[in-house]
Amino acid sequence: MIVNDARWRGSIELHQKSFSHRVLNGFTLVELLVVIAIIGTLIGLLLPAVQAARESARRSSCKSNLRQLGLAITSYQDAYQQYPASLQWDGTLAGGSSVWSVQARILPFVEELMIASEIRRQISGSYSTATLADGTTLIAGLQIPVLLCPSEPNRNVRVDANGKPNNAPVNYAVNLGTWQIFSPVTGDGGDGAFYPNSRLTPGNFLDGLSNTLAMSEVKTWAPYFRNAALASLLVPVSPGVLCSLGGEFKSNSGHTEWVDGRAHQTGFTTTFPPQTKAPYTQAGIIYDVDWSNQQEGKSLTASTASAVTSRSHHVGIVTTVLMDGSTRSISESIDPTVWKSLSTRCGSETTSGSFE
Repeated sequence: MIVNDARWRGSIELHQKSFSHRVLNGFTLVELLVVIAIIGTLIGLLLPAVQAARESARRSSCKSNLRQLGLAITSYQDAYQQYPASLQWDGTLAGGSSVWSVQARILPFVEELMIASEIRRQISGSYSTATLADGTTLIAGLQIPVLLCPSEPNRNVRVDANGKPNNAPVNYAVNLGTWQIFSPVTGDGGDGAFYPNSRLTPGNFLDGLSNTLAMSEVKTWAPYFRNAALASLLVPVSPGVLCSLGGEFKSNSGHTEWVDGRAHQTGFTTTFPPQTKAPYTQAGIIYDVDWSNQQEGKSLTASTASAVTSRSHHVGIVTTVLMDGSTRSISESIDPTVWKSLSTRCGSETTSGSFE
């Protein structure tokens, strides 16, 4: 019995020593705080790298979207022996609403066949009332993934007074040239790759398809002025001039209608370099604006000239696709003259060294 008691006491003492050893080897409060601080520092160092990797992936996806759209434009030309016009207009104010965009016309070639077939069936009618086969879903209110940049934070669809989706935004706009876009009096178009009622072929691109922009990025829900209907349309010398040109101010509806072929919805011009800011202040809010003298198809006399700047959510660059289907990233610091040269189809300008 004495032996058993001794063994019992020895077992207890051994257990106590083991427990004491484990307690002494644990973390103190100071050590725990140091570990937390180290982990926080590592996360702080890692987070920018993760964000950079995500943005790199988004830029790659953006290029992929534009590559698909560029190839779709080429496929359209192969099928119809001409490039799509920025819009088709019958020359009357009554027909002004049936102005389907390039983006809408090339949908068959980006595998949006169901929507494309309904657009083709209703192409002579108004884009604002065209529906899917169900007769109720407005085509204009459908988001088209290939038309949206992954870095775009505002993909919201516009809704009518009853909350029904009626217009979806777009991030990829067609090249309408440097400034002048269309004269309803003469029917003359601008110097870009697209303009109203155009019937351009590869032979019209004397600068070469690989030297002419097809599409570039724009931001959704853009503020702009429209319908000043000025008779004299001199190219503005600086973005600060735009606000003085007047017109109807729209605070947030530019590039929100992918089906509408007008400049402020699905086009851009190279009046100013990419990412140029044109500030306008109203009610204490500063807007970065675009400007269009006249909506195409809304006047029989006033010409359309526009400063609709290419902008993106990628830092320092905009992504573009050329008429040959190749994609390029263009720096916001590009020479303004070179940027304009890239938008003209037959200006015989030099565009070397234009890309990243």
